[in-house]
Amino acid sequence: MSETIKCARCGQKRSALGYAPVPVEIGQRIAQEICQPCWSQWLQQQTMLINHFGLNVADPEAQEFLLDQMRAFFFGQGSQADIDTSKQGTIQW
Repeated sequence: MSETIKCARCGQKRSALGYAPVPVEIGQRIAQEICQPCWSQWLQQQTMLINHFGLNVADPEAQEFLLDQMRAFFFGQGSQADIDTSKQGTIQW
């Protein structure tokens, strides 16, 4: 089991994620400072970002965009992209 930390995002005392989810510096920081529930919230946010902006995750620019969004989401570094949810559930195919 991972060590108990005060999560940098939510401020709760919980178990640290315990593994680097991405193989760059921010991944190590997330492993040590972010809890599992906040990581789960990020995965949902990341999916919305990919879908909303039509990102190709193999594209280095899209990867850098997602890393920037991670920094903003978890640590408040930079600004988070806006996702327009005003039409959510109203689009008919």
